[in-house]
Amino acid sequence: MNPPKIAVEIVYALPDRQVLRRILLPDGSTVEDAIRVSGLRSAFPEMDTTRTGIHGELVPVTTILRDGDRVEIYRPLQVDPKEVRRMRAEKKRVKE
Repeated sequence: MNPPKIAVEIVYALPDRQVLRRILLPDGSTVEDAIRVSGLRSAFPEMDTTRTGIHGELVPVTTILRDGDRVEIYRPLQVDPKEVRRMRAEKKRVKE
């Protein structure tokens, strides 16, 4: 008898497009398993899988998946969000 399967989505967003794959995994699979099975590593060898999430919440790659989860692989930030807010505030002060 085969172990039960779960259906998950795995998403990797690039600046110009988003790649989404729907995969079936054995129950008890981890985020790491989903990344491996998805084939995204071979399609995007530069991809950094150290920052991952499920439905927008950061999780380690050892997290056990549930049916219907959406695994997200996050790219490194180009600019610190705090720095962006500082720059906006400075522009606003200059205009006043």
